[in-house]
Amino acid sequence: MSFSNFTAQAMLNSLFGKTSAFGALATRPTVFVGLSSTAPTETGTNVTEPSGGGYARVSTAVGSWNAATSADPSLIDNATAITFPVATANWLAGVNLTHFVLYDALTAGNFLGSGALTTPKPVLNTDTASFGAGALDVTLD
Repeated sequence: MSFSNFTAQAMLNSLFGKTSAFGALATRPTVFVGLSSTAPTETGTNVTEPSGGGYARVSTAVGSWNAATSADPSLIDNATAITFPVATANWLAGVNLTHFVLYDALTAGNFLGSGALTTPKPVLNTDTASFGAGALDVTLD
């Protein structure tokens, strides 16, 4: 898992009380989970999300996540399943999806970070992509 430059700036501004500064986390953003067939950069470029075929990022609520561990690195994971809409066509023409991506909006928005999937795979017509509870790990070292 790699946080974006935007997220690092926001966490530092929030930690040091700069909540009115650009990129500060004055409130918890809604975290949307998406998929990509390419490895994103920390600036949020090189993201190749599906479009069409029923694809949409999935919104998560506060209760969708377990509390972060005190381990090194600290880890937070999803408390409930994160389930994408049923594919109505092959997403990205059936190529393997290799990464999850996190944003603060359903479309566009600020790129929060990404991570490689343990098992890259395509999402084909009628498939339902999902992360079971505890399967999506986000770490901070």
